[in-house]
Amino acid sequence: MAYERLYSKLTKENLWLYLLRTLIEQPDYALSLKRRVESRFGFKTAAITFYFVLYRLESDKMVISSKVSGKRVYSCTEKGREELRKALGLIEELGKRLKF
Repeated sequence: MAYERLYSKLTKENLWLYLLRTLIEQPDYALSLKRRVESRFGFKTAAITFYFVLYRLESDKMVISSKVSGKRVYSCTEKGREELRKALGLIEELGKRLKF
């Protein structure tokens, strides 16, 4: 039970980490991005959750979008890269402290 809660918190509840990491590799359309995240990281989220997080990242200026052939393409900004670096540093530090 504790493990399942942790897994949920480290994946679905922190989806922004996975979105930014995937967008750093390549800008993408929302639906394609959702599939790439699911395939690469091995977990699924509800579509509403995915889009909410993506739009929040754009609102927070960590992601920008532009129209290409009538579709919206998302890209990671420098602010998004920096926030991801900080988050990964925190995760790494916590891992070091917890390791026995």
